[in-house]
Amino acid sequence: MTMHPRFDLISLVATDMARTLDFYRRLGLDIPAGAEQEPHVEATLPGGLRLAWDDLATVRAFDSGWTPPVGGHRAALAFLCASPAEVDRWYADLTADGHHGHLPPWDAPWGQRYAVLLDPDGTPVDLFAPLPTPTPNDQG
Repeated sequence: MTMHPRFDLISLVATDMARTLDFYRRLGLDIPAGAEQEPHVEATLPGGLRLAWDDLATVRAFDSGWTPPVGGHRAALAFLCASPAEVDRWYADLTADGHHGHLPPWDAPWGQRYAVLLDPDGTPVDLFAPLPTPTPNDQG
């Protein structure tokens, strides 16, 4: 019987490791202190999936032809917030700290409060929470 590879890691390239790790720490990821000095950093997420960052200089040392994607994004990360109000709060807090807000919070037609930030390297990071489900009494 053939064993299939197991999805285990999402890897991103960081042009400013310290700023990137600070951004993801603010979103609650457990990243060791001092990791900013490393060329490769990993955080294990709930459930065991890992998120990793490689320093741009390290990537270019092994792949001199690597350039960041342009004209849209090739990946996005999404963080579930505790409530719609928390989507708004996290978006406000992170943009107040100088992180780029791409799409301010809105009520998406698929039933979620949604917002999009960009991490320091331009990777979209979605914040979302389910909207309350209307009850029959709410519909007048």
